Amino acid sequence: MTLTTPALLFPAISLLLLAYTNRFLVLAQLIRKLADEERDQHHDVAARQILMLRKRISLTKRMQVAGVLSFLLCTLSMFSLFLALELLGMVLFGISLVTLSISLIYSLWEVMLSTNALNVQLQDIEALGGARERASKARDDSSEEGA
Repeated sequence: MTLTTPALLFPAISLLLLAYTNRFLVLAQLIRKLADEERDQHHDVAARQILMLRKRISLTKRMQVAGVLSFLLCTLSMFSLFLALELLGMVLFGISLVTLSISLIYSLWEVMLSTNALNVQLQDIEALGGARERASKARDDSSEEGA
């Protein structure tokens, strides 16, 4: 194995960490928005969303830790190869690939939870739409009776 083999992972891991940071920022924005809405009025959906957001934060933290660990191990692998410690470099590179895979699994899990959270939001929108339709129909019925 040459020094360039682990170096090939650097751009991929860097982009992955950037994507993870973006997901974290989106989660933070959602939590702040939910907190503002909760201050205005209490929603039943908020409790379900809070549970999912906590799980997503935990998964995002884990995928970031695994991604950074992969980056660090890849760097140590390159350093080992630079010092002509080929076996150590290969082992560190292998572990780096494993931690990168773990990071991707956490990312997939978080995407699944994210999809569930969006479905909760859609159910809430549908429920609000149904309530509005019933209220509108009740107003129409009462105005017809008054006429």
